[in-house]
Amino acid sequence: MEVTGKIIAVLPLQTGEGRNGLWKKQEYVIEHDPNVQYPKRMVFSLWGEKIEMNNIQQGQYLKLTFDIESREYQGRWYNDIRPWKIESAADPAHGSSPIDGGIDAFNGAAASAADVPQADVASDLPF
Repeated sequence: MEVTGKIIAVLPLQTGEGRNGLWKKQEYVIEHDPNVQYPKRMVFSLWGEKIEMNNIQQGQYLKLTFDIESREYQGRWYNDIRPWKIESAADPAHGSSPIDGGIDAFNGAAASAADVPQADVASDLPF
């Protein structure tokens, strides 16, 4: 699934210790469809090193590609939205894309204008 919107809240970092060692989880609230009277919001989470790799800040416009997972605990069901791809998106109010390009949730590489190879314009033409 996919959603594009603005990060309206970065919730407090959660940490703990499990049988596999220390863990940390960061949750974010994204608001999409801002042109309606009651915009929709959803919470998504990142775990471990993906938190620092993506460095998501309040006010950013992002495009998330994600999976929804559900699990049962003591008779109650819980949903978890986990992005597997995070990209910068254009601010709909200004119609422009941010300078930093995109962020890949797996490798944390942020593209910039300097990272894009400059090709000869004439050689890009198909004729």
